[in-house]
Amino acid sequence: MKTRELSPMKGDIPKDYLVSFPINQNKYLINGELCKWQGDFQNVYSPIYVRTENNSSNLIGSYPLMDKETALYALESAVNAYNNGQGEWPRMPIEQRIDCLKNFVSLMKEQKNLVVNLLMWEIGKTLKESEKEFDRTIEYINDTIEALKDLDRDASRITIKQGIIAQIKRAPLGVVLCMGPFNYPLNETFTTLIPALIMGNTVVFKPAKLGVLLLSPLLNAFKSAFPKGVVNIVYGRGRNVIEPIMTSGKINVLAFIGSCNVANTLKKQHPYPHLLKSVLGLEAKNPAIILSDAEIEHTIKECITGTLSFNGQRCTALKILFIHEKIYDIFLEKFTSAVDNLNLGLPWDKNVDLTPLPEKDKPMLLQEILEDAIKKGAIICNKNGGIVNETSFFPVVLSNVNETMRIYHEEQFGPIIPIVKFNDIQEPLKYVINSNFGQQASIFGNDAIQISKLIDALVNQVCRVNINSQCQRGPDIFPFTGRKDSAEGTLSVSDALRVFSIRTMVAVKETESNKKIIKRIFDSKSSNFLRTDYIF
Repeated sequence: MKTRELSPMKGDIPKDYLVSFPINQNKYLINGELCKWQGDFQNVYSPIYVRTENNSSNLIGSYPLMDKETALYALESAVNAYNNGQGEWPRMPIEQRIDCLKNFVSLMKEQKNLVVNLLMWEIGKTLKESEKEFDRTIEYINDTIEALKDLDRDASRITIKQGIIAQIKRAPLGVVLCMGPFNYPLNETFTTLIPALIMGNTVVFKPAKLGVLLLSPLLNAFKSAFPKGVVNIVYGRGRNVIEPIMTSGKINVLAFIGSCNVANTLKKQHPYPHLLKSVLGLEAKNPAIILSDAEIEHTIKECITGTLSFNGQRCTALKILFIHEKIYDIFLEKFTSAVDNLNLGLPWDKNVDLTPLPEKDKPMLLQEILEDAIKKGAIICNKNGGIVNETSFFPVVLSNVNETMRIYHEEQFGPIIPIVKFNDIQEPLKYVINSNFGQQASIFGNDAIQISKLIDALVNQVCRVNINSQCQRGPDIFPFTGRKDSAEGTLSVSDALRVFSIRTMVAVKETESNKKIIKRIFDSKSSNFLRTDYIF
């Protein structure tokens, strides 16, 4: 293990990554206004402790702890802006909505350095991954704009069938509640927020429990780019702000990325279950199935990244490795050595692989899962496995894992790597079939016939099968979803536009008088919906 200083002296921090802390965010955006919060605040702590000569501190800021009344004001602002589909935003021509998004992107780019730095300080994401998250988000917005143009062009034509003239397009659903995850508080949050907005919905948006401050530089961008009430941002504890919003029955779409338990609670709070549409990205326990003829060096490289990128805090991470007994010993030896040679350090350190964990209690929770496994026969294989340094937890390679252990079934969402030996391919297949989750799986091997049989079995259990590569979300044009308790709805650049809208049509009987009416509407461009012009 190569460990850098995890509690730096303030004078040793490169100036490019220094932020003027604390950031006491006392502004919030509701109904197009940046209001000043006068109530209680939640302190924000970094996983990085900064030392001075006399003490150390990780307090980096605060944000509002809103109450029920403020949350409902945000909801009413979104409801009024939608106005049963008669508001400015849902009736706005698509070209104008696109212009608003382009304006937002321009303003967002101006804040890149600060947002990237806050990603590092708030959740411990490396500099490289923080920059990638920002750039990927910008790319996602631009790709969404282009996808909407394609969608609108495809829908611009007229269909005539059985004496009916019709035009079929997509219309917004209403008011959307967006809640993103702490591990990708910018990118994954925006993969629901942006398509919801561009399709004409209005939004109440609650940032994740961690990674809140990094959105503060974007408040002015939201205010400037969108009409009032279209974007409303609430902060605070779920029971105080989200529960009253959901129980009001005024939310049309729940867009949530997080745990199954929280999603279940939120859905049950809504009094009209058939009115509510859910778009959910939930838990996963993605397995890697490593066959006897797998190329070991390549597989180890993919599995290191797959299990430990951002400390394994990704729903798409490889959460359990099944290794064929013929290569088990050599794979385990080399994999364990590779894990112990990873660099643990600060997010801005050069060539850093592992960083402090953003959740204060996470090392303790990981130790509980680890202790359960050891009691039931699991073995820590790497010499540095499980070493705790304040908010850091060095990865554990865990062998002898079996189905009696929590780590076999539960999503650890952190740097514990359970490894299972198998000699019959039905063992990992049985695991996938019996799992509550069904997002992705990875197969490593070279026998095309054996891989093809595995593919045919797995595609009916998970939604993406990766061959000789780790599980992942991108490219964003590909569908991202899951079976069972892993997801509801499909997200990709184009799928997300559909999931936040509904097919709607205008139809008339094919009579001469009706043809004249439709032609007059087209020629005058008096309808924002019924029109045949193209967006270039």
